Amino acid sequence: MSGQAESGGSIPTAHRVQSDCLSQVREGSVHYAPSKSIWFAGMALAAAVGGAATISVGHVLLFVISTGLVLLFGHSLGSHRKLVHNSFQCPRWLARLLVYLGVQVGLAGPLSLLRQHDLRDFAQRLPDCHPYLRHGRPFWVDAWWQLHCDLRLARPPRIALEPAVAEDPFYQWLERTWMAQQLPPALLLYAIGGWGFVFWGVCARITVAVFGHWLIGFLAHNHGELHHTVRGAAVQGRNVRWASLLTMGESWHNNHHAFPGSARLGLYAGEWDPGWWVLRGLQRVGLVWNLRLPADLPRRAEVWPPYVSPETPAHSEVRHV
Repeated sequence: MSGQAESGGSIPTAHRVQSDCLSQVREGSVHYAPSKSIWFAGMALAAAVGGAATISVGHVLLFVISTGLVLLFGHSLGSHRKLVHNSFQCPRWLARLLVYLGVQVGLAGPLSLLRQHDLRDFAQRLPDCHPYLRHGRPFWVDAWWQLHCDLRLARPPRIALEPAVAEDPFYQWLERTWMAQQLPPALLLYAIGGWGFVFWGVCARITVAVFGHWLIGFLAHNHGELHHTVRGAAVQGRNVRWASLLTMGESWHNNHHAFPGSARLGLYAGEWDPGWWVLRGLQRVGLVWNLRLPADLPRRAEVWPPYVSPETPAHSEVRHV
């Protein structure tokens, strides 16, 4: 356990959002967001045109490796399991490195990502919420909304981030400069392999990561397996089994809705979870510790059925919706 431990994100997500009525997450309108839209569309256009002009086995391999690394270490471990849910402990330098890699996914700055996640998490646990927050519109409408628009709530609830995170100078710097953080890898890749490396190692990586984040989010709230039900919730998370390796375990979303503070997302037999495998490896060399599992979390009466240990075979009554 070398180095100062990073404790950011220790407040449960449901407690970071302060709201006094359901209408605060239900009443609002969706508006076109120019910077968000231009960012994604620009990356997608560069990836399509530049990628087609420079395609090669080496460039595709660069894309696969770079995308896999930022999704695994950045999005899954850094942004989600550590920053948002604080489901494991590690030295501060490692937490910051993982969060920096999370910025390389190209979704948003760490503080914005944390606020967006907390708002959705809070809203989805209520009996109803705006369809933007629960992926509640048809496929192409939701794609347009999530990739090119923002939700403006009439009276947005207050989101109280933990001061250790909100006031951290490093996270504040990443928040201000998250788009510009793509320049260092772009310059390095250009120096090594020219524009082809930039198109495939930056533009294609961001395009697929951002689009994939939306796509899995849409599927994981509309189609898939249910081990558990969160009673009274506006929407149920669903397990998208075929995407477990592509998402580094993040597609076990029904498990995650039931036990959001768990560092392990693939909880039952046959549920592959690369993020968990890496955490266990880091634990063996002393770089992470206090990995939380469902049994370590406070029991939620609204979750049914209760947790069954990973050693027990997967539920025989898995539902497909």
